[in-house]
Order: sequence, then C-alpha cells, then structure tokens
Amino acid sequence: MPRPVKWRRVEYIPENKFFAPCPKGKCACLEGDEQSRLEQIQLKIEELEAMRLKDIEELSQEECAARMQISRQTFQNIIDEARKKVAKALLENRAIRIEGGHYTKNVCYFKCRSCGNEMTATYEERRLICQHCGSNKVECDKKQCCQTPCEK
Repeated sequence: MPRPVKWRRVEYIPENKFFAPCPKGKCACLEGDEQSRLEQIQLKIEELEAMRLKDIEELSQEECAARMQISRQTFQNIIDEARKKVAKALLENRAIRIEGGHYTKNVCYFKCRSCGNEMTATYEERRLICQHCGSNKVECDKKQCCQTPCEK
C-alpha cells in the first residue's frame, strides 16, 4: 500500500488559472468552447508555488522546502515536473490550466492574549492587531496552524 500524499503548503493561488498561446498572433480572450478545444497541460497549484518560491523569490531549495513544509527531495521532484510541463506547453503551443494537486493554503490561526478572540489570516493579510479589542498581543495558535487541507 503506497504512502499517503503529504499536503503541500502554498501561499499564493493565482486569480487567472488559464494561459493559452495566441493563435497566429491574434491575441484575444478565449472563452468556454475555445478553451476546451486547445490541447492543455495541467499545472498543479503546488507546482506553480514551487516555481514562484525558487524562480521569483530566489530562495534556496532548503528554504523553499521549509516554506512548503515538505522534504528537499519532494520539492525537487515537484519543481522538476513543473518546469517540464511549462517548457512542453511553450514548445508545443499548448495551453496551461492551473488547478488541482495536494495542497493547503497558508492559513494561520491566531488568538488574542488580551480578550481570547480567535481569528484566521492568510499569508497576504497577516494581522498583528486583534479585530475585537484592538490589542497587539496576538499570537499564532500552533495547535491549529496550517492543518486544514484545501479541496482538490
């Protein structure tokens, strides 16, 4: 029996999840049927995250793996597959659809030490001030932090 897949922690999920080549230089937004007729490559959310951390944020492999809460070898496997998919899409004029995978959003649970108020915040909106009492005595509730996996 194979080992269960460990959830990969991601901090960024793009708004635009479909990219397609311009047909003969005529760039236009492709809708429903036009998208489904193109040959597509699926890029998983965690594959995009691996490329973002390594290629955009320019972190070391160890730092990337730590941020995604996976081993260095798993990170290397994910980024190798992601780069292969992107290169194939570019060379073969295929569309890229970003979806799926085994990931959890970077949602952390915080608790105010002053009033006991519990709150959540994502990577983009880290809150250091309690929304209930205005106190800055807010700390991460490590018992709950980043444990909820996202839907596929």
